[in-house]
Amino acid sequence: MEATTEARVPQKLTDKGQATRARILDHAAELIYTKGVHATNNEQLRRAAGISGSQLNHYFPTKESLVLAVIEWQAERVLTFHRSERFTHFESLDSLREWAGFYIAYERSYQEGCSLGSLASEIIKTDLDVRTELANAFEQWRDIFRDGLERMQRLGRISVEADPTRLAYLLLSAFQGGMLLAQVARDIAPLKDALRAAIDYVQTFAMPPAAGVLEDVTEAQRKQPGRPRKLDPNQFATARAALAAGQPVEQVAAAFGVSRATLYRHLAEHDDKQTSP
Repeated sequence: MEATTEARVPQKLTDKGQATRARILDHAAELIYTKGVHATNNEQLRRAAGISGSQLNHYFPTKESLVLAVIEWQAERVLTFHRSERFTHFESLDSLREWAGFYIAYERSYQEGCSLGSLASEIIKTDLDVRTELANAFEQWRDIFRDGLERMQRLGRISVEADPTRLAYLLLSAFQGGMLLAQVARDIAPLKDALRAAIDYVQTFAMPPAAGVLEDVTEAQRKQPGRPRKLDPNQFATARAALAAGQPVEQVAAAFGVSRATLYRHLAEHDDKQTSP
């Protein structure tokens, strides 16, 4: 799985120490993936990383400390990649398709599988006390999708009826399951079908194109501190158009930073003015 950022390292390490630690983690992750946790021993890791026994014990005095660091290291790589600008924070269906397309087009996807998923499948079979760290890593991954889906709702791109958390789990599960089946089949088709089916389901919550009028609300308007006491004429016209296009009132109100009650009051006041003699 592609990514570039290293896991957090102790601040007391020198640049050389950080490089040595990162090299150990890189080789440890590879050995655990290919041989399993139990079959990976210190001698193999020393030879692979080109270090002495004292160096290994200095950075990782126990096997559990090594495995915990490998989990953090792999998780950070995956999370950093998914948080990159490449996928525009997953705030549109197109960004989800871009994400799926990357892995479908990556020729080694079905050979390598998911680095974090493969690591987890090896570690959960051991008696090491690291399940909390693994669960936390996958929760952070899920939250990247969930946060993007919540932004889609605020922007009026998907319905308020959608459940961002459940959809995020669907996307992550489709990726993990699709990767595993692709590895077994030695064919990218299972991953492609799983991801496309998951995204197609997310698309069932997409709002009609006309509902996108809310996207004309500027970032400055949405980020103003506090709630405005009233909408200006341009804001009111945009809000009225969004409602006429079928946009849920909750999304319209949220886009302008007002409550539903305030929005309804503005609408009523405007209608009264229109009907006054």
